[in-house]
Amino acid sequence: MRGAAKRVLLEVVGWVLVLAGIAALVLPGPGLLLLAAGLFVLSQQYEWAERRVDPILDRALISAAMGVESIWKVALSVLFALGLGACGVLWIASPPAPGWWPLSDGWWLPGGLPTGITQVASAVIALGLIVWSYRRYHGHPERVTELKQRAAVRAEADA
Repeated sequence: MRGAAKRVLLEVVGWVLVLAGIAALVLPGPGLLLLAAGLFVLSQQYEWAERRVDPILDRALISAAMGVESIWKVALSVLFALGLGACGVLWIASPPAPGWWPLSDGWWLPGGLPTGITQVASAVIALGLIVWSYRRYHGHPERVTELKQRAAVRAEADA
């Protein structure tokens, strides 16, 4: 019975992370990292997931490294994350619709508190990842080159 419960838990957690990662590819959030985490969890049960973990993780790390290669990219990323957090705080505060709002009041800040909490959490995660990426990759081109070489070797081996 314990084995079945563990399998179900891993399955649910893995698929939730995969779906959150897919959503975060188009919404604010660390899409590739969530996707890689979900595939990593699923890889404990499925061979197809195991084959996909490393290439997605490679892409996520390369994206993280490229995102901090210039101070402008870092500044824009931080500004975006802070803006996302500010929107989340606005959603949490849930002020009444302003007089200039042309739509029904029900369309003002849809989603309410859960949306605000998710936005603030995404902003905190984004800022943490920016700091981690900056400390790990900014000013270290050899680390970026190593990432790209490792990804190329894996892609060649898979072909």
